[in-house]
Amino acid sequence: MNQLDGKTTFIGGGAMGEAIIGSLIGNQLLDPAQICVSEPVAARREFLDSTYGVKTETNNAQAVAGASVVVLAVKPQVLGLVMADLEGNLPQDALVVSIMAGVRINTLESGLDHNKIVRSMPNTPAQVGKGMTVWTDTDDVTEADRAAAQAILEAMGQAIYVADEHYLDMATGLSGSGPGFVYLLLEALIDAGVHIGFSRDQAQQMVLQTVEGSVELMRQSGLHPADLRNRVTSPAGTTAAGTLLLERAGVRSALIDAVDAAYRRSKELGGNISNA
Repeated sequence: MNQLDGKTTFIGGGAMGEAIIGSLIGNQLLDPAQICVSEPVAARREFLDSTYGVKTETNNAQAVAGASVVVLAVKPQVLGLVMADLEGNLPQDALVVSIMAGVRINTLESGLDHNKIVRSMPNTPAQVGKGMTVWTDTDDVTEADRAAAQAILEAMGQAIYVADEHYLDMATGLSGSGPGFVYLLLEALIDAGVHIGFSRDQAQQMVLQTVEGSVELMRQSGLHPADLRNRVTSPAGTTAAGTLLLERAGVRSALIDAVDAAYRRSKELGGNISNA
């Protein structure tokens, strides 16, 4: 039996919600007729209906009626309004899957008066099926529920289950904020290519392929990045000269500090949302 049999409702039809919907339909995990999206913006409802063939709603309480899975894909700023709509209206056995950054499980449990909850932290590459999601759940979530949650989250890319919620803040710092750090590095490398004489289009093509190829080589070889770096670093060569400069500039420690800062900020924001 398909672990996603039944109705799945999305509260919020923005970019991340659409990414999951498109992946679930594209991977034939759900039929469009099984999906309902509650979305306040008329243009988005029309787009989701015409593009994916899903049912759309404007009333959150009506949207979750009869749902076996409810995905919360709204911005944390509107969570209070959403919980007010859903409290007392969620089917008793429904699994609630949150993809909202920083929102603690106890906030959802108390605001929804519901205990079957999965909290997840996806990242933006989920929009192209290359996401990294870290997730956890409450004690009331069954093995069948976990299988459904894993299927939903893996539709966006890779998903890792963790046993404790505090890992979600760590994931926010590393994989959640990580794309922003990667894009900054990509931007710098492209600018470097332009600086030494390539056109911007040429530099971008070279940088993207270099990074993609480097990641794939590491995946396929299974080697530690230091081993791969040593293989391209000849004695007194060009890579050695460039790497020495990067180490002197503190690039390695700056990246570690950036992830740590994002992790600590995630904890602060999560506490603010929980106390709101």
